Amino acid sequence: NLLKATVDMLSIRGTDIAGSGPPLVSLNPADGTVVYDGRSAGCDQVAAAIEAAADALPLWAATSVDDRASVLRQFAREVSQRREDLASLITREIGKLPSDADAEVAATIAKIDITIDSHASRRGQQVTHSAQGITQVVYRPIGPIVVLGPYNFPAHLPGGHIVPAILAGNTVVFKPSELAPAVGRWLVDVWHLAGLPAGVLNLIQGGVEAASHAIDDPRTAGVFFTGSHRAGQAIHRRLAGRVDVLLALEMGGNNPLVLLAAEDPEQASEIIVRSAFASAGQRCTCARRLIVVDEGPYRDANRATVEALLRRVQNLRVGLPTDLPEPDVGPVVSETAAQKLAAQVLQWQSAGAMVAASGRATVSCSTLMEPMVIDVDQMGVSDDNDDDEWFGPLLQLHRVQDFDAAIKRARATRFGLAAGLIGGTQIDFERFRREVPAGVVNWNVPLVGASGRLPFGGLGDSGNHRAAGATAVDFCSDPIASLIRP
Repeated sequence: NLLKATVDMLSIRGTDIAGSGPPLVSLNPADGTVVYDGRSAGCDQVAAAIEAAADALPLWAATSVDDRASVLRQFAREVSQRREDLASLITREIGKLPSDADAEVAATIAKIDITIDSHASRRGQQVTHSAQGITQVVYRPIGPIVVLGPYNFPAHLPGGHIVPAILAGNTVVFKPSELAPAVGRWLVDVWHLAGLPAGVLNLIQGGVEAASHAIDDPRTAGVFFTGSHRAGQAIHRRLAGRVDVLLALEMGGNNPLVLLAAEDPEQASEIIVRSAFASAGQRCTCARRLIVVDEGPYRDANRATVEALLRRVQNLRVGLPTDLPEPDVGPVVSETAAQKLAAQVLQWQSAGAMVAASGRATVSCSTLMEPMVIDVDQMGVSDDNDDDEWFGPLLQLHRVQDFDAAIKRARATRFGLAAGLIGGTQIDFERFRREVPAGVVNWNVPLVGASGRLPFGGLGDSGNHRAAGATAVDFCSDPIASLIRP
């Protein structure tokens, strides 16, 4: 058990250190038992972690890409050997259902080869000969990077920043979500088992205060963040004027899924359910708004799809990760998160919305939030309404007259992470992709489950033009152009 002796420790220069900051505890959402019990990093410890990363940078940057890649591959092997341990820890700390947690571990492992391949194809050394001499492009690491991880994919998403960063020769200070400190500690332990040199990856724990100290440190060369728009905006403001710091923001959304014309109502309803309620709705790409074209030639098929959707939702089993058979929807990450979602539903209802369908909880638990379809047609929603993100199994149902109105409603958001179209023709999809601003735009498949071999990022308030996924390697190093005459 990697966590047996070090679960409550920070890791700086490869050494375990007890935190000197405020207490930090994570609880199992299913039963309230303690998973992590330690202390956050104090401001001096954050500074020590940044210093360790800065000191380790020259030697790691001088290490060949092949040698760095060897450490990455060993990390993948170490995780593979402990796949069940990591999946179990994710379930205990975050509340993910076992199958969902195992899928995250699989993505964490797959990220290694995908990143190595992407780095080779996108950031390999370029040499040409011309009348001026030799033209050459090489890539230089940025420097010490602060990686701020989310709770919803506590292993995979931090890896999406850590892996390309260290492959490019950077060093890292990693602060996991304060809701997932144990998973963060586990990952750092395995990186060290894989042979990553001391100081290349350092672990601090805590919340906003620890993150702020790391961001403010003048030695920080980059900040890679995954989380809410509100937090990302605060980081952006905090870095105002520091043009030398590379900021990569991966944030949430208010993602529309448009039902234009469903040939198979059951299949279409399955796409919608998967899009809205995977991981208890705690994926940034989950559908938040279903926009149905309810008039014209599509009306009957689409109404049949909505009826099939409502039946499916009413039959969804909501339960705990330990339930057998495994439920369809598990708990959200905390009681606080469940209370915020319940308050959101009440707010919509007070404005005229109604719950069209909800799932069935098999047990009583304060972190269980029944998946709901919320009919907002009587709520006075317009295409000019301000919008916000909510992070849970709630899907708004909108009805519009035609495809033009559907596109207008889909565009009525300041976010731009994901959008999807069900039905229609190739021409319809091309128009949808052209006119609905989003970084992930799907057709006849769920919004969730993005391919690791594609870019992953959002537009508008969902990101800052730093797409992660396979293209994260692009913002982990600076190109150096040279003209050479030997």
